[in-house]
Amino acid sequence: MVNFLKKFRWLYPGIRIKRWIFLTVLGIGILVLGAVRFFNDNNLFLKSLDLAGVFLGGGLIIAGVRSMISSFLSLFPHFSSEELLDIVYKKRFLKRGPKIVAIGGGHGLSTLLSGLKEYTANIIAIVTVADSGGSSGRLRQEFDILPPGDIRNCLVSLADSPSLMGELFQYRFKEDSELKGHNFGNLFITAMTQLTGDFKRAIEESSRVLAIRGRVLPSTLNKVSLIAEYEDGSLTEGEAEIPKKKRRIKKVYLKSLDAQRGITPTLEAIEAIKSAQVIVIGPGSLYTSILPNLVIKEIAQAVVESPGLKIYVCNVMSQPGETDGFTASEHIKALLEHTHPRILNYCILNTKHPPPDLLKKYAQEGAYPVRVDTPVIEKMGYQVIEGDFLHATDFIRHDPTKLAKVIIELLRKESLGKII
Repeated sequence: MVNFLKKFRWLYPGIRIKRWIFLTVLGIGILVLGAVRFFNDNNLFLKSLDLAGVFLGGGLIIAGVRSMISSFLSLFPHFSSEELLDIVYKKRFLKRGPKIVAIGGGHGLSTLLSGLKEYTANIIAIVTVADSGGSSGRLRQEFDILPPGDIRNCLVSLADSPSLMGELFQYRFKEDSELKGHNFGNLFITAMTQLTGDFKRAIEESSRVLAIRGRVLPSTLNKVSLIAEYEDGSLTEGEAEIPKKKRRIKKVYLKSLDAQRGITPTLEAIEAIKSAQVIVIGPGSLYTSILPNLVIKEIAQAVVESPGLKIYVCNVMSQPGETDGFTASEHIKALLEHTHPRILNYCILNTKHPPPDLLKKYAQEGAYPVRVDTPVIEKMGYQVIEGDFLHATDFIRHDPTKLAKVIIELLRKESLGKII
């Protein structure tokens, strides 16, 4: 009953649209009556009256429709009619866009999402919940919730347009504050989780606040910790602690923090992967952002079995303490060792060299460009897409526009090939 009544909300008092609906309906009635009588009356005088009724009805219809449109536009005083038409067209266009799943975490995933949202609103971001450092780690420990940081970054990246609300979610409190180090968005998601008692519901409500294009899903709703096993056999627990050891990582895996529950994937994430036209893995920290999602065996298996296009976006720079000295093919080998050879079809590699001043800055942190070894990757059976995908200003990252464009073009070529 409630849903039925919702369909008639346009008739609520004060919206100023009922009168124009009545006028339009009246016009239709007069026009139809006049047209019917015009063909039935034989008297010339009566025919002229009938014709006048047709014109009167047509005029009332035009006046009613125009007034309805004007009344609707008056609800959006800050937009011109042309701008509103552009908004409506874009929303319709994006709604018909391809179904894309992006798997990862950190800044790499949020960069990718900000580009993809210009092509489709059918985006599902599957995000790791193994973060244990910074604001997320503190909130996780204090409130016993899943870490909100990577989720927040993805929500802001998928926001319909840059806005004050997006800036608010990313606002970090100053060092002289008791809230130092915390982002407002992290606190908002934490408060919403406490209020609703449901982390997934908190994400959904935050999505509405930011009016995002697509959805953001945690890879699991179980509380987990990331563990790394190094080549020397030693172990380290905690996503934030793993890179600090500066040792060669052999493998990573998740440990459930609830002894009575295992680690199960988010059901919606599995369903999204199964129906996706494109699955993008990366960019992002290989061992602490990407693999924490894929070591959940059901997620990796769903990707392997998916008929969609599977693309791995290799990082531009190495990750200190994780992928020191790794070539592009070594990134893929590590991915395969944790999953399955059919986890990807394509690999996107940046071949543009970053500016020397930025390279010097990154070298001080122990980060260097990932060496492109395309022939090795092709021998492994994967197709390589090389190009300039670099965005280098204060940081060396992928250009979201270039990255999204090549992914969409790849999908179009694959779709065209299947048709032919």
